Amino acid sequence: MRRVLITGGGGGLGRAMAEAFVAAGDRVALCDADADAVAATTAALPGQIVARVDVTDEAGMSAFLGDVEAAWGGIDVVCANAGTGGPAGRIEDLDYAGWKACLDVNLCGTFLTCRWAARLMRAQGGGAIVITASTAGLMGYPLRSPYATAKWGLVGLTKTLAMELGPAGVRVNAICPGAVTGARMERVVAMEAAASGLAPDAVRAQYVKGVSMRSWVTPGDVTDMVLYLASPQARMISGQILAIDGHTETLVP
Repeated sequence: MRRVLITGGGGGLGRAMAEAFVAAGDRVALCDADADAVAATTAALPGQIVARVDVTDEAGMSAFLGDVEAAWGGIDVVCANAGTGGPAGRIEDLDYAGWKACLDVNLCGTFLTCRWAARLMRAQGGGAIVITASTAGLMGYPLRSPYATAKWGLVGLTKTLAMELGPAGVRVNAICPGAVTGARMERVVAMEAAASGLAPDAVRAQYVKGVSMRSWVTPGDVTDMVLYLASPQARMISGQILAIDGHTETLVP
């Protein structure tokens, strides 16, 4: 039974990860900034540690992570998954607050999570960290510069942590999902439609057209990879940036 921590675990991919680990017989601790998501997850996953925490709040994260450490004494798997899509628009039309908020959640929240995980895992001589990046961290993403910048940053963080922690037996990898079906992506479609002047259906069609397999990704496609990366079968996989996207050819319309 593994001890698994997931940030942004109250909805979307984070919730799917939590459900998959629990189904595999693992113990899960998760946090999310959304009070409604936390309440729903608490009811759906009884017996797990669920807390309302904003990953950009250093004091809040320290308290939450400290509680997890006190309860379990260590950690086996950390999924640094919390993220936000940020604003959409040409860079000259974006405001600094929106830009900064996107980087704060995606980059700084992951830093706080991984800093804690690194300390515990180095001391215990092993563990696995999975960072949720995006196909936007592999190429340019017009009208979404804050998001692409944050996700590229996570790729660099993954590579660096794999080098720092590898000698201690800790593996660090990043997953790069493409367009994943669900409520979050529908919000992204609506935002990009407003920024580009296209109809939502036209935005959806662009996502499919830019993928070799002409299909969106399901949450199950992503959780299968996460479970594998957390397993002994992946014991020699580290420092990898793994796209789960049906091969995205372009993010340019």
